[in-house]
Amino acid sequence: MTQKNETPILILSLLITAGILGGGYWYFTQKSGETTSNNPPQLPNNNQVNSRISLGDELLIAADSTPQKKAGIAAFKQGNYTEAIAQFKDSLNLQQNDPETRIYLNNAKAATNNPITIAVVVPIGGNLNIAKEMLRGVAQAQNQVNQEGGINGKSLQVVIVNDDNNPETAAKIANELVQDNSILAVVGHNSSDATLGAAPIYEKGQLVMISPTSDAKQISTLGDYIFRTVPSIRFQADQLSRYLINTAKKTNIAICFDSSAEYSKSLKEEFTSAIFADGGKVIEINCDLEAANFNALDAISEATKQGADSLLLIPTVNNINPAIEVAQANQNRLLLLGSSTLYTFETLKAGQKAVTGMILAVPWYPDTVGGNGFISQAKQLWGGDVNWRTASAYDATMAIITALKQGNLDRQSLQKNLSNPNFSAQGAGEMIKFLPSGDRNGGSILITIIPGNKSSTGFDFVPLK
Repeated sequence: MTQKNETPILILSLLITAGILGGGYWYFTQKSGETTSNNPPQLPNNNQVNSRISLGDELLIAADSTPQKKAGIAAFKQGNYTEAIAQFKDSLNLQQNDPETRIYLNNAKAATNNPITIAVVVPIGGNLNIAKEMLRGVAQAQNQVNQEGGINGKSLQVVIVNDDNNPETAAKIANELVQDNSILAVVGHNSSDATLGAAPIYEKGQLVMISPTSDAKQISTLGDYIFRTVPSIRFQADQLSRYLINTAKKTNIAICFDSSAEYSKSLKEEFTSAIFADGGKVIEINCDLEAANFNALDAISEATKQGADSLLLIPTVNNINPAIEVAQANQNRLLLLGSSTLYTFETLKAGQKAVTGMILAVPWYPDTVGGNGFISQAKQLWGGDVNWRTASAYDATMAIITALKQGNLDRQSLQKNLSNPNFSAQGAGEMIKFLPSGDRNGGSILITIIPGNKSSTGFDFVPLK
């Protein structure tokens, strides 16, 4: 037979062989799937969600991670908790203020003690600094309760989840957490938009969610399983308005806000109502911090031309830069007020002299807290001061811990205890109590920005005298 005649036969033989092998592989994988039904293959979306969830077996915060931390995670994944504990301790000796490592260390210690599990959802990919601030509060509460003997003798484990402050991602995560019956409660989410995306799912699945930082007005109406340890946005608006009218003697205020964010729109609405009630006037200007044609110089020019004597900045937590640009364009012409989202290191670092004298309303500040031990414990754990997001996340976790101690260890009993009008728990400052709406029963504190050395930026937040 010639080479020309042999070629088609060889090609046909290869195709038949490949078909047999492919069919055999398909049959093997299908039969394997039938015989391993306890571990079904995950859909791509589930894999994407699962990669955002870790009890200690995944590295979620890669920035500044140590070799010891990575070794601890590898040991945790293998179930070698003794080695994981040793490695996490070594990592904390190098990176004391790493809350992910602290939580994983606590989880490894708790792994063999029939633990109780909750989750904390933070924006690791959306705003790493804020994610760390929230995690420190949860880690401190976990550390405290486990050292004191746990919850009815059981240690607390915390699953860390990253939602990037993305509402769609938050909803997918909420679905996953609701279906995991081992998780009794959720601390989170951070942004109001993420909370609004996830809360209806928690409510339907009867899984308690306590947000430490989301303060959009409509969160109050989302259901019986939705709580928050940040006070209602109305208190923030009222306090800013009263200071402006009664103390600063300013009566004509302009507002820059983000039209895409429910939180920003909520504070604008509440503040406008408060200003009119207190005898002031809101000057309408074109200052949408999210608009494609936003121009800080134009916003200040319009405000001053219309007779404004003050300006409220309400950026979103993921994008404070436009607000900083407005402050810089202002050149101290208008008295600046800011929402609690501007209580960040970035505000001080980027704003510098432009934000000096800005007045902010925040839920908590360390210098205004009595000696309940929270601040000294925080300094011991993290090597420095913490801010209101850490305190509020601590409060959310302590509320869950206290309510779990008061009844059966299930989701429904937890919700019932938190909803009891007589419920209270010791927080980072005031006692934690909830209104029937699920909002924190409490107020806000006014702070300002002055030159100083605590933050290493040359400027500091301090209580307003």
